[in-house]
Amino acid sequence: MTDLQSNNNLIERYQGVCNEVNQLCTDYASPVTLLAVSKKHPIESIEQIYQQGQRCFGENYVQEGVEKAQALRHLDIEWHFIGPIQSNKSRQVAEHFDWVHTIDREKIAQRLNDQRPCHLANLNVLIQVNISQQDSKSGIHISEVSELAKAIIDMPHLTLRGLMCIPAPSDENHLRADFLAMKQAYESLRTNNANIDTLSMGMSSDLALAIECASTMVRIGTAIFGQRN
Repeated sequence: MTDLQSNNNLIERYQGVCNEVNQLCTDYASPVTLLAVSKKHPIESIEQIYQQGQRCFGENYVQEGVEKAQALRHLDIEWHFIGPIQSNKSRQVAEHFDWVHTIDREKIAQRLNDQRPCHLANLNVLIQVNISQQDSKSGIHISEVSELAKAIIDMPHLTLRGLMCIPAPSDENHLRADFLAMKQAYESLRTNNANIDTLSMGMSSDLALAIECASTMVRIGTAIFGQRN
């Protein structure tokens, strides 16, 4: 495959995802942000869909994400960190990303708050909920959301924007139940918090169901960029 064919395929996939998301937004009368998950994909691919209008990109690995953010700092990209955070990597996340989706401990939230440079806007954060209660997944139990949210709201350099989940692969009924439980937790959190406006759930395989269940941000990698090498 030539570089031109590869670029054309990338743009076609991206436009197809945009069309699907836009149609779902119309169907459910709900705005949804498309987060392009660019982990393990080259800078050239990010630039290609940036030129198509995409501005929000998600990275799972700290070093890779930091390198991309630095290489593309001349572009007005909003960088989202969507992977697990180790304590020894929190400073890099605090210094180079605009959003973090994976807060599941007050300790990590506090480190990000303390390490956020004062000249930057507040770091937007989401609490990760282990909605399917998988031993292999990060995230807190849904019953713990309120307590962690209260702690984060008091941190001056963080802005709590909502919740995120990665449900276990399952049949549609189980996925719907998980997504609706997230919707209920999100709406409860919004009740007394004006800044809460983001429910990050849904990926390439389940974005339609996630949007039907009130997702406001879908994280799409494979459907845009294709399979990783």
